Amino acid sequence: MTDSENFPHNDPPPLLIVISGPSGVGKDTVIERMKERSLPFHFVVTATTRPRRENEVHGKDYFFVSHDEFARMIEADELLEFAHVYNDYKGIPKSQVREALESNLDVIMRLDVQGAATIRKLYPQALLIFLTTEDEDELVNRLKNRQTETHDEIIMRIAMARREFNSLSEFDYVMVNRENQLDKTVNDILSIITAEHLRVHPRRVTL
Repeated sequence: MTDSENFPHNDPPPLLIVISGPSGVGKDTVIERMKERSLPFHFVVTATTRPRRENEVHGKDYFFVSHDEFARMIEADELLEFAHVYNDYKGIPKSQVREALESNLDVIMRLDVQGAATIRKLYPQALLIFLTTEDEDELVNRLKNRQTETHDEIIMRIAMARREFNSLSEFDYVMVNRENQLDKTVNDILSIITAEHLRVHPRRVTL
């Protein structure tokens, strides 16, 4: 009789996946399309102190909290990571990530580059994907078209993006989110996740 222990593991551990990149590259849009396709992932809801934008839903797009409540979450060690970005705070509630991993669900987090770097330090086995546009002109156009920033804020975000590209070596994959090719971007991300689950030495993240 064949020794079953010699066969490859058919139940790989869940992945902690970070989709990151500069402001305006389409991180939220990619995540939303993945949700629309009812993919079997846990999509982390980020807590933030920034004001809610039109059409955003509390508890679905973000947890919109006051600065006092965010400070309480920090003091209670309820956040996996947090950062100060563009005059506001953003953080990942720790409990929902732990519960998803314990349920054997891949966890997908949408983080800025600073947050991704924090996750890399805390959890080296996390899977980090850097999302970008074809070029800087395309990034500027997207920031202008979404009409959520002033001219000065766009200039600041472009300057920040140039710095963030210097962190590319900290990521595992880079993905160009081309205009009008959203489904291709999502399919390529799914291909990465599928390949990672087939690794001989799988990534293991323990919170």
